[in-house]
Amino acid sequence: MKLIALGLILAGLAVIGHGQTSTSKVLCYYDGGNFLIEGLAKVGLADIETALPFCTHLIYGYAAIDPDSNKAVSRNPNLDLDTGKGYYRQVTQLKRKYPALKVLLGIGGYRFAAPSPKYLDLLESGAARITFINSVYSIVKTYEFDGIDLAWQWPQNKPVKKHSTAGKLWKGFKKVFSGDSVLDEKADEHREEFTALLREMKNAFRSDNYQLGITVLPHVNTSTFFDIPAIINYLDFVNIGAYDMQTPERNPKEADYAAPIQELNERVPGNNVDGLVKLWLGANAPSSKLIVTIPTHGRGWKLNSDSGITGTPPLVADGAGPAGPYLQQEGYYSWAETCQKLPNPANSGLKGADAPLRKVGDPTKRFGPYAFRMPDSNGEHGLWISYEDPDSASNKAGYVKQKNLGGIAISELSFDDFRGSCANEKFPILRAAKYRL
Repeated sequence: MKLIALGLILAGLAVIGHGQTSTSKVLCYYDGGNFLIEGLAKVGLADIETALPFCTHLIYGYAAIDPDSNKAVSRNPNLDLDTGKGYYRQVTQLKRKYPALKVLLGIGGYRFAAPSPKYLDLLESGAARITFINSVYSIVKTYEFDGIDLAWQWPQNKPVKKHSTAGKLWKGFKKVFSGDSVLDEKADEHREEFTALLREMKNAFRSDNYQLGITVLPHVNTSTFFDIPAIINYLDFVNIGAYDMQTPERNPKEADYAAPIQELNERVPGNNVDGLVKLWLGANAPSSKLIVTIPTHGRGWKLNSDSGITGTPPLVADGAGPAGPYLQQEGYYSWAETCQKLPNPANSGLKGADAPLRKVGDPTKRFGPYAFRMPDSNGEHGLWISYEDPDSASNKAGYVKQKNLGGIAISELSFDDFRGSCANEKFPILRAAKYRL
């Protein structure tokens, strides 16, 4: 009897432990616009279903703001609305098959974060904010979403060139936020108005218990635009977009880690997962509300004769790498595209632009992997890619678990290996991160 009792106690502790683990959120982002792409990058709802058992939340994006009416609207009405293919309705109906899944509407988004005054203009009018909130509530209610993820499009920090000493680097970093380079002359007002928007949105959602979360997009200065103590109680989660710290578009002449976990020497202070997380924790944001994004894309640069031979970042680059076969975007690669460039039987012995890259792992679990191919004797076909793979995704999930954070976000499902072409397993980055929580 004592052995049976002990077994029951141990089983109970195991259930408690499992329950604690299961409270971690896994936000899975899916941009419905990827269904409209022709070719290998086309991804529909049926393609992402395999991922859903690993997700606690599915964020379907992206809605936008109509600058004339200040209302939230679909970017692709022929895809999303009932008058078209009805993806809004189809995506929320997935809850019938996966009853534990919460489906939120994504508004704004990083892909569309070109400088636009409409997000700031809306904040400045109380009437415009109410119009926006009412339109959001109408969409959420009509299509049975469980809430929203608000990826507000704030002005982005300007790129900062690295220098040979930390002192020069810090001087350049401070200049970004000084009068020499003002991103928003009314930043203080807009910060207060954004707080008001979240308060008013939460009040509108409260009776229906809809969820309200925000995504802090890359290159947005948290200290400038977010009054953390004032907004945190209105939010169910804060998704920290700690990726694309370095990109070929922003930094064409210097290749470097795109999403390191920890701070590297002589880099822009805070441009890493740990630095951004500490900023929110330092403002007394509950760790349980903080989510860390794990990107499923890689960033690639061309290398030339000035790039050296080691491949160790940061290194001289010559703009974005060539477009891949799926996304067809220079310097931007899905995990499946990157994986095909790493050594494998299909590319063994190939030369030129088809030659495999040399993979450099991350045994320290601090910065992430990269892969490169030096230019040939003609100075061509050099390439350097910073990326996430299942191992690095697992490391980031391990960091989240160690810090007792609220969970992870996968951005995005379409760029994970949804076909299982790399390792005969669909969504390997999502799976590896989920298993580590």
